Amino acid sequence: MDIYFDNAATTPIDKDVIELMHSTLMDKFGNPSSIHRYGREAKVLIENSRKTIAEILKASPSEIFFTSCGTEANNTVLYAVINGLGVKNIITSTIEHHAITHTLAMFEKSGLIKVHNTKLNDRGQVDINHLEELIETYDNSFVTLMHANNEIGNLLPIKDVSELCAEHNVLFHSDMVQTIGKYDINLNNIKVDFVSSSAHKFHGPKGVGFLYINGKNKIEPLIYGGGQERNMRAGTENLYGIVGMAKAMEIAAMNMEHNQNHIMGLKSYAIAQLKENVENIQFNGDSENKGLYTIINCSLPKTEKSEMLLYNLDIEGIAVSGGSACASGSTNVSHVINALNVNKDKPTIRLSFSKYNTFEEADFFINMLKKLL
Repeated sequence: MDIYFDNAATTPIDKDVIELMHSTLMDKFGNPSSIHRYGREAKVLIENSRKTIAEILKASPSEIFFTSCGTEANNTVLYAVINGLGVKNIITSTIEHHAITHTLAMFEKSGLIKVHNTKLNDRGQVDINHLEELIETYDNSFVTLMHANNEIGNLLPIKDVSELCAEHNVLFHSDMVQTIGKYDINLNNIKVDFVSSSAHKFHGPKGVGFLYINGKNKIEPLIYGGGQERNMRAGTENLYGIVGMAKAMEIAAMNMEHNQNHIMGLKSYAIAQLKENVENIQFNGDSENKGLYTIINCSLPKTEKSEMLLYNLDIEGIAVSGGSACASGSTNVSHVINALNVNKDKPTIRLSFSKYNTFEEADFFINMLKKLL
């Protein structure tokens, strides 16, 4: 049995998305910037996709800008507020995605900014009181905090944070790569200035994402060239990727309640089975209870066999992660796990589920895990 429990890294593309992308590739090859019929047809597809995404998020189409991925969206915002708006203090946390932390480290090393990390409790939850203290202490500041952590699934109380930032007139960016397509997100109800997203996290294609920029804000682009994306992102648009992303979001929105119920049931079942069958298991962050419903992060007993656990599971056809796929190949403890009050010597695995996973797969995984520990 082949089992894929690494959906936080990437998700399989929905078949309806593949079919639409294929027909677009075959029939719509025009450059969207061209004024002839072929170009206009391509442009219409892009604008219809923008409209679809905006409607789902309760945003204006003029606030959606297409990028190559979530990382580019994150970098666009950080470069814009630091180089363009002259922000000097960035308020964030130590468990953000490397697309944030590594970019900020570069800027801080250059002397352009100072980075201030909010306190976290032992489970990796942001200390809102300390966040407010930082905002009140440092002038000319900017807040960037992810909506859901990609390793431990912790959910930021985003509405509270957005209102806090708005109250203090501080711009707020949230990396929503792990939550868009999984929750009903209404950007009319969240006072957020910038949002990053990536299609391949909700059964869309790789190589395409988008950046939401609240209409009240004006920033400079990261990539210069032609006038694509209303001068916000130069480069010929990834037409079939954009069409595929919009279709994937549409499918996710239509089936959200059903998918949530299925995945939450599967996650609860897997947690119960892990507790029953794995002695001294420890669940990290909020992944056991109130965190992102697709992720379980747990530390397992350390045995001689556990040193090669991920590889042995892979040999048996089971794909899981030891943390973020973006840090694959590293032998170091995850920076997220390192920030928590957990035993760093124990092997840690992340299970992340999608609508395609089954209870039968969970049983097979548990039985194999017992043999390998």
